[in-house]
Amino acid sequence: MRVYLSRTGAVETVPLEQYVTGVIAAEMPADFELAALKAQAIAARTFIVRRLAAGDTSGVPAGDADVTDTVGHQVYLSRSVLNGWKTNGKAEQLAKLQEAARQTQGIVMTYRGEPITASFFSSSGGYTENSEEYWSLKIPYLRSVPSPWDASINPKNRDTVSMPVTELFGKLGQEMPEDVKAVFGSSGTSRQVSASRKSAPFKVLSWTTGRRVKEVRIGGKVYTGREVREKLDLRSSQFTMTLDAGEVKITTYGYGHGVGMSQWGANGMAKQGFTATQILKHYYTGIAFQQASHFLK
Repeated sequence: MRVYLSRTGAVETVPLEQYVTGVIAAEMPADFELAALKAQAIAARTFIVRRLAAGDTSGVPAGDADVTDTVGHQVYLSRSVLNGWKTNGKAEQLAKLQEAARQTQGIVMTYRGEPITASFFSSSGGYTENSEEYWSLKIPYLRSVPSPWDASINPKNRDTVSMPVTELFGKLGQEMPEDVKAVFGSSGTSRQVSASRKSAPFKVLSWTTGRRVKEVRIGGKVYTGREVREKLDLRSSQFTMTLDAGEVKITTYGYGHGVGMSQWGANGMAKQGFTATQILKHYYTGIAFQQASHFLK
């Protein structure tokens, strides 16, 4: 298969399992449990086999490759980069990733006989998300499921950022409403802290099945949680917002879109003795397993 290397513009042609190893190396820490790495290998392989079987080259410059090495598809470390691991003290980590690919060689996830959209993300705030509550399409195997392991093992599962009220409205592309100015002034500085708490310019209106923000009113507009996440560059759409003397404090839980497999959740399950197939069957509802050779010539 052919991988477009975004840094150089070159196209690298590699065997399928070499590609899978390069994706695991880029997408999941090598110190994760082997069962989690095996689950990631199957997810990565499923993603690319689905594209290859469909002849899908969307998102690839000039269309002379099957996939790029970016988050637009799957992040991938080239053969030369991985070869460098052997001489810079990471030979053991590379061997572990290669073992994860070898032990799952050719295995892909299917639903009703076809390779699935094997989406994954870093960590959840306790639940994964239904596909239609982040994207527009309802996919039967991408259902919201509990993922309680993330918070207990991921030290960065909770994150708080602060910004002035003026910056919040600026990033959202709207003028600060007059009633907000009455409390904070045009500079965003709170005139009365107690008043600012009573006059919070935002309110969560609804939540998704996965406990993320579905809709939130900020100033005079209503946004989806995804819109706020993208406009404010937040780690996830599961967040809370509070005011403190003219500053908006936003606390996020988890990292990523929340659809499919949580990588930190997979590692937590692996630490408790779950196998790779058990991990995948938890995060992808109703799936089965087949060999890639069934779909590729």
